Amino acid sequence: MKVIDRPGQLLIGGRWIDPTTGTWFDTINPFTGKAWGTVARAGIADVERAVSAAHEAFHAAKWRGITASARGALLVRLGELIAANAVELARIESQDNGKLIAEMSAQLGYIPEWFRYFGGLADKIEGRVLPIDKPSTFAYTREEPLGVIGVITPWNSPLLLAAWKLAPALAAGNTIVWKPSEFSSASALAFGQLFEEAGFPPGVVNIVTGFGNEIGDALVDHRQISKVAFTGGDATGQRIYQRAAEQIKPVTLELGGKSANIVFSDSNLDHALNGVISGIFAATGQTCIAGSRALVQRDVYEGFVTRLVDFARQARLGDPLDPQTQVGPVTTEQQLRKILDYIDIGRAEGARCVLGGARPVRPECGDGWFVEPTIFTDVAPSMRIAQEEIFGPVLSVIPFEDEEDAVRIANGTMFGLAAGIWTSNIRRALTLPTRLEAGTVWVNTYRAVSYLAPFGGYKRSGLGRESGQAAIHEYLQTKTVWIDTSETFGNPFIIR
Repeated sequence: MKVIDRPGQLLIGGRWIDPTTGTWFDTINPFTGKAWGTVARAGIADVERAVSAAHEAFHAAKWRGITASARGALLVRLGELIAANAVELARIESQDNGKLIAEMSAQLGYIPEWFRYFGGLADKIEGRVLPIDKPSTFAYTREEPLGVIGVITPWNSPLLLAAWKLAPALAAGNTIVWKPSEFSSASALAFGQLFEEAGFPPGVVNIVTGFGNEIGDALVDHRQISKVAFTGGDATGQRIYQRAAEQIKPVTLELGGKSANIVFSDSNLDHALNGVISGIFAATGQTCIAGSRALVQRDVYEGFVTRLVDFARQARLGDPLDPQTQVGPVTTEQQLRKILDYIDIGRAEGARCVLGGARPVRPECGDGWFVEPTIFTDVAPSMRIAQEEIFGPVLSVIPFEDEEDAVRIANGTMFGLAAGIWTSNIRRALTLPTRLEAGTVWVNTYRAVSYLAPFGGYKRSGLGRESGQAAIHEYLQTKTVWIDTSETFGNPFIIR
């Protein structure tokens, strides 16, 4: 893979082209706070060009006319190319969004599995012959692609979350217009080179880079966009949902979370401690599944908090490209300000900040956008820091009495993306997940994902599912075909 010469261009109709606006914007390295490249700033005319290219490709024989097995083979080939270029793609991601090279390397090493899995699933899309109750009638169903999919991805795990959408959408036979976040577009542009190398026809995947408030609405509103797949904040998701509803356009929305990591006194507390740390300080807390609320049973609360603070205090902050770094910078300066504002809100609400709570002043952090790992105790479940998504390394620790109390607190937010349970009680491990309002529940683990496992949220955490067999059906529509084999025709004025 040859990294595209800067400035980064748009991928439209199989060609790398300049934006019609004639303008570019800087992409910033969060560790240095300085620009390291430029990216095309697309306008509405570019969205129009990209959608037209995708629409044309969807109906062209080079894509619509190939067999499902051939389509699957392209996806498998793409997965092989991603694996071959994983080291470089991980480096670009880490430099662009500030996440640890260890984390991004693990993601890029795993991303090919989505394309292999859905490549294998492409020719397993089957209709059904219906045992219809009408004499002399043959009826069957077909599962068909929707058309052009508008894919909008965030800055925290750009390529992983794109793969969750691209792989099933392409396996189902759709075409794509992909808008990555303006804060992490470089890896998408590098990734885009692999589609041609894998053999995808021109226009099947198009990439437009730019600002959501300038081109996002145009993409969602375009009448040739058949569906929108979005990962991001709940406020933006709500706006997309409302605009898509005006055209009765389906959406997949993977939105925010305020996940509860529930520690029972009978659990292996060493494992639970690692799970709570992983849930909130891994990825600098910039993940929708962050376990930003640690619910700890009262009889182990004090001791667990002490160990938690001691553990988190030792976290190594620094250059995300250093494999020894454990907590990297926040991806954007805007997000840095938001996190610090929430820390002030927590203090003002009466919560006690027992660790962190500020920007670190350390040589290893340089001029980067860092926030110290922060822990609050004396947190009431109704406080804003326990109700609203912060999207940073800020943990609220809340005591609970028993299962009923834990369930009440865990379910007491508008979100329902994920939850964790730490227990050695087999009855609790089997029954408590059924009571938690969350799309994913982990028991004695946290932050585990797989191409085999459906992922999505309850309540304000979103609509639809990604990964697993459920995901491909998000990009298909069912058609019923009736064939009458009789030699006569009944009364034309009566429903058949």
